[in-house]
Amino acid sequence: MKKFALIALIAMTSPALAQDLTTETLLGTTLEEVQASLTEMGYEVRKAEMEDGKIEIYFVKDGAMGEVYVDPATGAITKLDMN
Repeated sequence: MKKFALIALIAMTSPALAQDLTTETLLGTTLEEVQASLTEMGYEVRKAEMEDGKIEIYFVKDGAMGEVYVDPATGAITKLDMN
């Protein structure tokens, strides 16, 4: 019974954890790819632009605002700010 409960708990929490952004998240190498990735993850993109050679995106999710910078060479997040 404990094994079933553990499997059920993992199944319920995994989708939520997969939607969180970390510096290990790869979002894409173009402005369009990054916007599409964030939208697919449930984020509402408010502003997207290139700044200082990085892709800069402002977004909202669950009432919280955030900002992410992505390296277009790797698609990796280089900076993440959540308000």
